Amino acid sequence: MTSEPIAARPEMPTEPARPVRWYNLIAYGSNDVLGAGSMAVISTWILIFYTSFCGLSAAQATIIFGVARVLDAFTSPTIGHLSDGLGRTWLGRKFGRRRFFILAAIPLLPSFAIMWVAGQGFWYYLVTYVLFEMVYAMEIIPYETLASEMATDYRTKAKFAGARILIGQCAAIAAAFLPGWLISYLGPDSPETYLYMGIIFSIAFMIAAGMLYIFSWERKRPPSLDAKAAADRPTLGASLKALYRNLFSTLRIRAFRLHLGMYLGGYISQDIYNAAFTYFVIFALAGSTGIVANLVGVTYVVQLIAVLIAINFALRLSPSAAYRAAAISFGIGVLLFVAMYGAGYTATAAVFWVPVLFAGLGRGALNYIPWATYNYMADVDEIVTGQRREGAFAGVMTFVRKMSQALAVILVGQVMQASGFVSKADVQSPTAIAAIVGVLGIGTIVILLFGIVAASRFHLDPQTHAVLIEEIEHLRDGARKPTSAANAAIVEDLTGWRYDALWGRNPVAGPAR
Repeated sequence: MTSEPIAARPEMPTEPARPVRWYNLIAYGSNDVLGAGSMAVISTWILIFYTSFCGLSAAQATIIFGVARVLDAFTSPTIGHLSDGLGRTWLGRKFGRRRFFILAAIPLLPSFAIMWVAGQGFWYYLVTYVLFEMVYAMEIIPYETLASEMATDYRTKAKFAGARILIGQCAAIAAAFLPGWLISYLGPDSPETYLYMGIIFSIAFMIAAGMLYIFSWERKRPPSLDAKAAADRPTLGASLKALYRNLFSTLRIRAFRLHLGMYLGGYISQDIYNAAFTYFVIFALAGSTGIVANLVGVTYVVQLIAVLIAINFALRLSPSAAYRAAAISFGIGVLLFVAMYGAGYTATAAVFWVPVLFAGLGRGALNYIPWATYNYMADVDEIVTGQRREGAFAGVMTFVRKMSQALAVILVGQVMQASGFVSKADVQSPTAIAAIVGVLGIGTIVILLFGIVAASRFHLDPQTHAVLIEEIEHLRDGARKPTSAANAAIVEDLTGWRYDALWGRNPVAGPAR
């Protein structure tokens, strides 16, 4: 690692920033129809589809998720790395180093629909699930870098995150209610419900990705930087080595480690809840898939309201405080569900809308806050490395997201299998029902507590971000000392590094590019 200041090699543009219009926000947010929409459909319905309509055991279903995650360990970070380097090629200069992948993914998005064809064998479901996961990574990882590409200030990035989560919540609402509407026409036992749902969402994915490509842009890189990158083109072996060095190096940024703790606490808890909730309602509460659709749909409606509240919290106050309040609300909702089951209520009881309200308010904020804070991780990394590595962070985030969701579904499936759960059965044993209730209650609460601990140590907010940007500009101008001791303390807390080791004077990202 070189020790000279990196001020002579800025990667930030010098031209005025392009204005962000309302249609840019909508186009950016619409792509979370794919992000949140597909994840909501999969987490809520895929296990029940596999075990009730495809004849797969809970163990076979979890094998599918496990294989997909092993392959994704290579796919997601590779795409992030490739998108970081595509700017040096003709394709990157013509279509955008991030946006090229989004454009290429559009004709492949119908792969989501073929996952939902009933009556096939294990290998069919394995191949189709893996195929969609690869297409998903190809589109979502570059997408996750675009907010940092199109905006630099805290408020605009927060608006991008807000647009993403608001529209994502609308997609999640559709993912909950759409099966219920289809069930009312096709009947509760028709597997065609899920196929039609897959087709409708595939069309929506393609439209959203097309809008994103048309109404987004990327930050222009100085020609000297691309020329240097082309001259220093690494070998394949060096690229793979750099890829995993970059991925592990992101964990050396303190704010990002805490951010991941919050992200995992909020999302894994919801993944466990989602995977168990359908079984909880059907078997523990004597409900039906139609009741599940209604309960989940109302939860997502409440989440939409919660996102609006959380946006104001994140913009004006502290993301950390908003996160802790949201986690507590979600936890109260889960505990109320378990308590009502213990009291003998069934799914038709009106009192079940009370925990739906608490859970929805908490879940909406937990969805928004980690993605709002994610948009600033590249800024924290930049003051450490002197580089812009949005692609590396996007690769880590998407990999962690899909891995965590798979682990949650695997946990639920394996516990159900061990407890004696029987596929296609209308009634389950008391042991299997107790396992479902335990996963929903204990599993969700334990992971939420993990997220609360991480949030209590996370200090990035509008004020500290402004200090961070001030110090980045200070170092870019060639300075080596902080503007003030107070600013130095803030930056050191966010980065986890001493001030004199910032701006590339450390081994975090390897040799400067």
